[in-house]
Amino acid sequence: MTRRGKIVLAKAAMVMGMLPVLLWAYEYGPNPGYSGVPGENEGATCATVGCHTGTTNDKANNGSVTVNFSNGTLYIPGVSETVTVTITDPATTQKAAGFQLTARVASSPSTMAGTFATVDTNTQVICSETNLQAFTYLNANGLACKSAYTLQYIEQTGTQTDPLLSTGKYGPGGYENSITHGLPYTYTFMWTPPTTNVGNVTIYVAANAGVGNPPTQDGDHIYATKYTLTPATAGPPPTISNGGIVSAGAFGAFAAATAGSWIEIYGSNLAPSNGYSWQGINFNGNNAPTALQSVGVTINGQPAFLDYVSAGQVNAQVPNGVGTGQATVILTNFNGASAPYTLTLNALEPGLLAPSSFTVGGKQYVVAFNSDSTATNLSYVLPTGGIPGLTSRPARPGETLVIYGVGFGPAAASGAQIPFGVIVTQSNSLTNSMQMFFGGTQVTPSYFGLATPYIGLYQFNVAVPLSLANSDAVPLTFNVGGNTGSQTLYTAVHN
Repeated sequence: MTRRGKIVLAKAAMVMGMLPVLLWAYEYGPNPGYSGVPGENEGATCATVGCHTGTTNDKANNGSVTVNFSNGTLYIPGVSETVTVTITDPATTQKAAGFQLTARVASSPSTMAGTFATVDTNTQVICSETNLQAFTYLNANGLACKSAYTLQYIEQTGTQTDPLLSTGKYGPGGYENSITHGLPYTYTFMWTPPTTNVGNVTIYVAANAGVGNPPTQDGDHIYATKYTLTPATAGPPPTISNGGIVSAGAFGAFAAATAGSWIEIYGSNLAPSNGYSWQGINFNGNNAPTALQSVGVTINGQPAFLDYVSAGQVNAQVPNGVGTGQATVILTNFNGASAPYTLTLNALEPGLLAPSSFTVGGKQYVVAFNSDSTATNLSYVLPTGGIPGLTSRPARPGETLVIYGVGFGPAAASGAQIPFGVIVTQSNSLTNSMQMFFGGTQVTPSYFGLATPYIGLYQFNVAVPLSLANSDAVPLTFNVGGNTGSQTLYTAVHN
């Protein structure tokens, strides 16, 4: 059903005295100018469109509308980013959700900042003249607003609703991407900032959690908020420091790596912010991002996977297909590319989780978890009282411990290798053999493979040998594929 057709039906309903005139607007999104921009419809939000009742941000409703930006609170002029709007409401009566959002130059709220584009059928772009009376709709990506329509908004194409009530009765989009009540609903789309630095940008958003099925103007919970994004300023190209790439520090910080390893890249001007970690918005399904805040890393021409970027540090996972020997690493951002950096890649470069904070009595302890650990109460294997503030105790002979590592090479499930850069969703096993040694006693872990649901993290479930005598400093080593680990680590064992 086209937008024109919906308006006609709404008018007909009013004439018939059966439905409010703006009922269909509720389901498919309001007219332009209802996202809370000062000076537009007197700063109106969904609560004052005419088809919704309720008080904006009424604390009694306990819900919210939040917006996540793939580049954090920075925008990079001219560089598109993914935006996600999340509407949450705990009330069992609220079974539908919609929103409207726009971007404005902070110093001039009447001036549009950038453009929007859809990524699916759940959202549409409104192109509007400044009088808000003449406007049109773009329902597909790649379309552009006509020059006379200088303002843009993005909103839902249909209220997203509880699937238990979904009948498909109210048109396309309304029930095709539904939610289970009690969970937030998210809308995702693209925003391209202005091509030049226009100063701060304000994002205005208003949302409605309504009863749905059928849509009604009564019983709505209205939420509105705004965000300020600051421009990433141009500067010198990134520089990787001499000796500035090591394997993930908590796992040994070796000056070499292997495919699947997490590495830390140090330098200057690497990213436009003081720190941004990947979020769900950055993923493509289960695939990790290869760019964050315009930062990308290639290793022998292959894009690496990124989980953290900042001005001085970038964390990356070495991808498949990079080979071994001397590899070329290049980091790029919106200011250009770094000089090539040479990194040694080995067939394996394994390390167990052992941060410097796990040093007790001058000895470096591995991070191992006792069998009585829970998700909310971790119990670490350490000498009694070894690290203040941590729940810990020595392991008992025969007890199965959980230990983590990186750089242990390929793993496979059902005969197929698990690709790097993908969230692991199934049990698997290292392609290479694996043994651990408590003192001089060899043990084969009951599980040695990639951990779920993580990326590039290896898990080892290993039983403490029954023959061990009590000791607060049992040497712990490992051998994978015939290669002995280079870390000097300890654990604690007591009956």
